[in-house]
Amino acid sequence: MSIAFRGSKPERALTYLCPESPWECLKCPPNFVVRVLVVVIVEPPRWLTRCVWAAALLLVAIALLAVLHRAIVLSDPSLMARTGNPAVVVDTAFASYPALTLVHIIPGALFMVLGPLQFVRRIRAKHLAFHRWSGRVFFACGLLIGFSALALTFQTSIGGANERAATVLFAIVFLFELTRAFLLIRRRRIALHREWMIRAFAIGLAIATIRPIVGAFFAARQLNPHEFFGIAFWIGFTIHFILGEVWINYTRPMALFRSRLPAGSAVAGMAAAELNGQEAEAARGNVSV
Repeated sequence: MSIAFRGSKPERALTYLCPESPWECLKCPPNFVVRVLVVVIVEPPRWLTRCVWAAALLLVAIALLAVLHRAIVLSDPSLMARTGNPAVVVDTAFASYPALTLVHIIPGALFMVLGPLQFVRRIRAKHLAFHRWSGRVFFACGLLIGFSALALTFQTSIGGANERAATVLFAIVFLFELTRAFLLIRRRRIALHREWMIRAFAIGLAIATIRPIVGAFFAARQLNPHEFFGIAFWIGFTIHFILGEVWINYTRPMALFRSRLPAGSAVAGMAAAELNGQEAEAARGNVSV
């Protein structure tokens, strides 16, 4: 259990891990009013965290292989005509717009490589400069991915209106989540920044989940690409949207008790004394993800 002290600015908070009573021997300055929020920090089981990381890294690998495949096909269009290529329709569609495709897949590769690094606690704690600069590159790549996806869907929409609707909706959601995460970190809202980063990266990873779904439709041979591409996009994006929210809510601290303490209380002294220290700790990135 922990106690978070909120001062005159609600976005500033510190967390004090309290085995018993933290305010018995504290002094407090006058004219300082705080709010006390008692929360439970949920730490996922180690096996579950490892499973989430393994799944995310597997999807990153799938996405990077998809980028490599697309780059090879663009460099040698004759590969599209090889016998037995089930994805010839897809390859031909992207090959018709090589420049736009490259604008989409090259930032996409950087996005996939840098994405997991944004959530590594040790990097945030010990290499803050790298974390910040890689985060800026991650954000820029995300913008290029989102806007190029919107452009591509009106040029190479294999699944027709169904695929186009899914792409436009989730591209807008992705760009909103990414921008929200960036604005929150500029305001030092670390916890909320974490949540919106998870949402954005979950949507970005969805394109990797869509690949095996498309492969399953190809193997089933029941529908043609024009019929199943839109279905695959809706399934992949929706799964990731839901899973992102599930993980955020599972790991989000749960408020159990709130109270407002009068000026002159001992807890206020704790908040006043440690507020700057907490902000420095947050700036170093030593915040649970």
